[in-house]
Amino acid sequence: MKVKSNQLTVVEVKAKPAGRYADERGLYLLVKTDGRRTWVFRYRDRITGKLRDKGLGAFPEVTLDSARTEAGKQRDLLRQGGDPIDKPREDREENARKRAQEALERARARTFGDCCASYISAHEAGWRNAKHRDQWRNTLNTYAAKLLPLPVQDIDTDLVVDVLDDIWKDKTETATRVRQRLEAVLDWATARKYRQGENPARWRGHLDKLLAKPMKVKRVKHHAAMPYAEVPDFMAMLASKDSIASRALRFQILTASRSREAAGTHWAEIDLQRKVWTTPAERMKAGRDHRVPLSHEAVKLLQSMPGAHTGYVFPGGKPNRPITIAATLKVVKDAYSGLTAHGFRSSFRDWCAERTSYAREVAEAALAHAIKDQTEAAYNRTDLLEKRARMMADWGRFCCTPIKSADKVTPIRRVAASRPKT
Repeated sequence: MKVKSNQLTVVEVKAKPAGRYADERGLYLLVKTDGRRTWVFRYRDRITGKLRDKGLGAFPEVTLDSARTEAGKQRDLLRQGGDPIDKPREDREENARKRAQEALERARARTFGDCCASYISAHEAGWRNAKHRDQWRNTLNTYAAKLLPLPVQDIDTDLVVDVLDDIWKDKTETATRVRQRLEAVLDWATARKYRQGENPARWRGHLDKLLAKPMKVKRVKHHAAMPYAEVPDFMAMLASKDSIASRALRFQILTASRSREAAGTHWAEIDLQRKVWTTPAERMKAGRDHRVPLSHEAVKLLQSMPGAHTGYVFPGGKPNRPITIAATLKVVKDAYSGLTAHGFRSSFRDWCAERTSYAREVAEAALAHAIKDQTEAAYNRTDLLEKRARMMADWGRFCCTPIKSADKVTPIRRVAASRPKT
């Protein structure tokens, strides 16, 4: 092909020094001072009137003929009203919108029930036990059943409120958990791009405008508790039964622990020499290790347990399983209808407040209650074990001195007064 006089040749493209060199109809060769050579297409913006350069690639990867062909495409685009620089970006944005729409259409086939199952599968490894996983499934299957077959993208505020309205007043605590779980699953679905928009189960700034605050409608139901003054006689009655269930309950009362924590005690958690029971984090409600100082009475009870002191301290009816909390609860109900095993923690707390001078934080630490104030929690890094040891020793003596059978009862205040202040 005959080369026009104003066109570059391949030899010139290779040999030109640093500078800008025109080829034809907007195509230029740019030669950098370091010898690098690139192609640009220069055109005038139809809106601003300013000259703009669109890069077409480097030489020799893009040959002279290829650069001319590409420049021709850019001229065609200009004639069609497009912009060589803006059009690719617009195309990318349009393609992104199409992909998002396609993803959304695919997500419409993803039901809320599918998302619930996927959420549980993704998070169950971080949950403490199988019971928590079952609670998640059961609450959603029971109370959000009408949402499960619906496309997750279609879940809106009206549907969420419809689910919660049925239980908000009569089962407020359950309804609160259901709402939290709906919010978590819908947040997960949004993060996975199965839905778009605000979370219709969000409380603050949304559902709090449509539903009454839980504390306004929730009837707080405390565990029925035995007055602490009756605990010594009850402990004497338990000692006379001398069964695994009665011993487990006595241990629970002496340690002011929760039913499940006491029933599942393993001998590996007990240090009789140091008189400390350490419950591992995975068995604690707060999710952290909890040390319990053992009183003389608690140690004596443990030492009286039959067997080789391996495995579970309070074995159940099935091999390699601890006693159930239902067994200890039955012991309580057989003696006092209406009481609960958990209520003895309240008995202990009332005794601390009314019959001793131990500080509030010492009693709360004994109950393994989490500190709600984040600032206070950040600075309180001790479990007050030594102070709790003295308190639990007093509690053990109190529990094991039956009021009715004792000839003389020494008030706990007098006992505490004879000791150094804690």
